[in-house]
Amino acid sequence: MKILVINGPNINMLGIREPEIYGKGTYAQLTETVRNDAEALGITVEFFQSNHEGAIVDKIQEAYGKYDGIIINPAAYTHTSVAIPDAIKAVGLPTVEVHISDPDSREDFRKISYVRPVCKATIKGKGFAGYTEALHILKEK
Repeated sequence: MKILVINGPNINMLGIREPEIYGKGTYAQLTETVRNDAEALGITVEFFQSNHEGAIVDKIQEAYGKYDGIIINPAAYTHTSVAIPDAIKAVGLPTVEVHISDPDSREDFRKISYVRPVCKATIKGKGFAGYTEALHILKEK
């Protein structure tokens, strides 16, 4: 099984950006944790991070026929992008939305997710462990 892990804007700033919300772990630590957990489950993962919506859409479209599923943390694009969920629908791959923090417990605008309706599950507020939970969900599908 091969899973694409997509991370949106500012995820590469983990450990620096608002550690009281996102924790002190770095993006390198996140990818290492997910890679190790995936390996233990017999899953191959590839990571992609971009601050650019179009690059994320391109990567989702490129996933068609190459991956068995997608884990996506669209970050700020969760609340603004229609293009990202459209791309997820277009490729038809099982997708799990992950958020390190719980956006529903933050500002009102963060309670809106355009991505959630096209995903098999949404995991929020579990830190890095949310990605591992997403791996398990996709492995079961």
